[in-house]
Amino acid sequence: MRGEHTTQSVSQPAQARRAVERAVADHCRATGASCDRGAVQDALLVASELTTNAILHGGGVTDFRVDLVAPGVRVSVSDRSERFPVVTDPGERRAQRRFGGHGWPIVCRLSHDIQVSVLSAGGKRISAVVPLVRKPRVYGGAGAADRSPA
Repeated sequence: MRGEHTTQSVSQPAQARRAVERAVADHCRATGASCDRGAVQDALLVASELTTNAILHGGGVTDFRVDLVAPGVRVSVSDRSERFPVVTDPGERRAQRRFGGHGWPIVCRLSHDIQVSVLSAGGKRISAVVPLVRKPRVYGGAGAADRSPA
């Protein structure tokens, strides 16, 4: 599963989600593969969070790319800031009466091969690969697999 999927200009989270959804759907149609719905939802959430963070903390989206790579989809978002993402302590957010601070931890939990690069023309690019097949998650005890209700 490899291939670059060209995207139109993306400046909002909804556009990012549609671009990822379209790229994955095109891939599945072209190859006859079926992708795990939950994994696709993870990719849409990562695209939304990276785009939102670029808007809120990076001065806006300057580039957006979707690439199909083994074993999933790479979402890359560039913005105008060279500041790297930070994780804020939940207690600190409450003490300062700040909302938010959940996006980057979500991206880190759902993605593999996360790269943050400073761009020579200024700004940064964050790329994250989201697997399109979920591994069963274990909850509660030895061998208890995630059994989502139908």
